[in-house]
Formats: sequence, structure tokens, C-alpha cells
Amino acid sequence: MARRPRSSKLENRTNRLKLPVQKKPHAFVTIAPGIALGYRRNQGAGTWVVRAADGKGGNWTKGFAIADDHEEANGAGVLTFWQAQDKAKALARGSADTGRPVTVIEAIDAYAAHLAARGGLAGNVSRVRHHLPAALAAKPVALLTARELEHWRNSLVVKPATINRTAHVLKAAFNHAQRLDPTRITNAHAWKIGLALLPHTHRPRNVILPDPQVRALIAAANADDPAFGLYVETAATTGARPCQLVQLEVADLQADRKDPRLMMPSSRKGHAGKRVVRKPVPISVNLAARLRQAAGGRDGSAPLLLRADGKAWSATSADHRIPFASAVARVGLKPSKVTFYSLRHSAIVRQILAGTPLRVIADACDTSTRQIEITYSAHISGHADALLRNGLLDATQQQAADNIVPLSSGRRP
Repeated sequence: MARRPRSSKLENRTNRLKLPVQKKPHAFVTIAPGIALGYRRNQGAGTWVVRAADGKGGNWTKGFAIADDHEEANGAGVLTFWQAQDKAKALARGSADTGRPVTVIEAIDAYAAHLAARGGLAGNVSRVRHHLPAALAAKPVALLTARELEHWRNSLVVKPATINRTAHVLKAAFNHAQRLDPTRITNAHAWKIGLALLPHTHRPRNVILPDPQVRALIAAANADDPAFGLYVETAATTGARPCQLVQLEVADLQADRKDPRLMMPSSRKGHAGKRVVRKPVPISVNLAARLRQAAGGRDGSAPLLLRADGKAWSATSADHRIPFASAVARVGLKPSKVTFYSLRHSAIVRQILAGTPLRVIADACDTSTRQIEITYSAHISGHADALLRNGLLDATQQQAADNIVPLSSGRRP
């Protein structure tokens, strides 16, 4: 049998209780390569502490059990020196689920699962993985420093807006990891400073299509696939995102009214805990008739919009990217510039130019007035110019003499 490391100070309770009370653990004993066992002397029973190397020049520590100073060991919460050695090695060599501090890549995966369980969109989280070097991905979150995170952020060879999106997701993943392990992950300042967002990166280049081009796109989509044409027309009319369109159910169509509408479900954009609500969005009589015909006699809880093969549309771009690019090319536009979201941008700008209050547009399009002002400021300014022009002073225009009333000097006659 292999010999086990010994320590005269730690292996029996009599000697341990002679040690002074202090926060810093006493006498770490190396029990395996890169693994050491320490003892923290408290006012009452002491605690066993494991220290493990992270393979990058640093280490992490974790208190994991009570020492048998004042009660007999039970092999679980109260351990002898020898039992503590076995437990310490198991922790150091185990997974995050068994007590090892979570690494960066594990924090990202856990956050993605957290979002998915709550119906959030985890696509951006998975894309962050591709930007992480192996050394950073394997490092415990608790050992991250502001300097190394800032160095990594500045080394990314992508657009500044992409850097900000990546940093935003990483900070959310690290904050989630900290909420699960607040005792050991105490370095939130590292990502608050090291992953600070770059300023002035929001430069929207949204393609806004005039109504004739939108109608041409709908016609081209209908020519290729009537089911896809209906999908495109619904998006162009309502300005909804694909993730909202796929949630529409047959019962959401209110086509029997003289002013037909859809009860449009909100997206989960913003945060994972966002509650999905349905709000009325007006549609044309012709679109309502087409949607009612497509719904047929299907159950009210069935998807309203279906593909030509009878299956539901996907919220990702996999379903609509290729057919929409085909429709864009058919009408003589560039698929590299005109994307499916151009329909949403065009619908919002159409409402702005029609004089619809921003608060009403934001509510119907599941966004905020602030986001509309940031994204479509040029169009708002153009519309505001036309409104302000009605109140301009024309200094060259002469008033009729009989319309001029002299001001009193204030003196008595």
C-alpha cells in the first residue's frame, strides 16, 4: 500500500487545537502533485481546506469539511485528517459539479443552459466559444484578472460592435457563475473593468426598402413558394421578428373583425425571464383572408404559419435565409445587403414617416422608444424636419397695417 503524507501538526486533534485561531489556513501539506491539504483553525471546530494548482501558474482553494476536533468523524461533513486527504484529491480532480471551481468555458455552457431552460435565445452564447483561446477557456472564473480580460478583448479581430456583444454575453455568464458560487468568485471587478464596452460602436446600417420594393419581394416570394410568400407578407406588414412569427397560433388570428389583427406574441429579446405576452397588431383585410385560408380548420393552438411541407417554421435563419435571398435576387437587389430584417426596419420607418407616435410603434414592434431613437434617428430627424417647417418664421412676410396694435408706453396722458 502506498504511503500517505503525514503532518504532526494536523493529523491528530490535540495538536490541531494547539494552533492559534486565524483566518489563513495552517500548514498546507502536499498530498499529491498540485494538490495540498490545509487546516483553518476557528473558535470552534476547524475546517479542512484544499488548494489545487490550475495549471497556469495559479491555484484555487476551497473549504470543504469540518475537522473532527470536537466530534467523531462521520465520513461526510466531519472528517479525520486521513479522510480529508481523500476528499481533497477527489475535489481537485473532479468536475465543477463535485466542487471544483467553474472554468470560463463551463460558465459559458452553464449560462447557455440557464437561458435555454427559461426559453431564452442562447445562440449568441455559443458563438462566444469561438473567440476564446484555450488557455482562457480552461481558467477558473475566480482567478480571472481585469488585465488579462482587457488584453483578450483588445486582441479580437472583429468589428467593435461584435466585441461589445461578445463582452456583454461573457459578463452575463460570469455574473451567473458568481451567483451560484458567491463565496469563491469574488472578482466581479475583473470583468466589469476588463470587459468594459467600447464607446460609440452603434452604427446602424439598416436597409430601408420603399414600399414598391417590399411589394416586389412579397410577389417574388409568392412565386417561389406561396407558403413562404405568406410568411414574408406577414413579416413585412407587422414588422415582427422571425422568433415572433413562429410563435403565432391559429387562435391569434382575428380575421372576423372589420379591422382584422393578429395577437402578436412578444419575443424573449432582452432577458431570459421575460414573460411572453400577446398584443394586437393590425393587418390588412387581404392578409387576414389569406391567413384564414391557410389556417383552414386546424386547432387554435396549432402554428398559424407553416412551411410548404406542413411543418412549422424555425426561429433561426436556417429556414428563411436561402429562399429570401432568392427573392431578393429575383427583384434585382443584393442578398448581401438586403436581409430578412430589412422587412422589420422598413415597417418601423414606414410608421415613423406616417406620423405614428414612437411609443405606439415601440409597443407594436416589441421594442423601446429609446432603441427606435438610436436605430432610426436619421429617419426621425427627416420626419421632424417636415413637421418643424410648418412652424417656421418667415421674416420677409409683411403684416397688414390694420393688424398692428401699438404697445403702450406706460405713461399717463
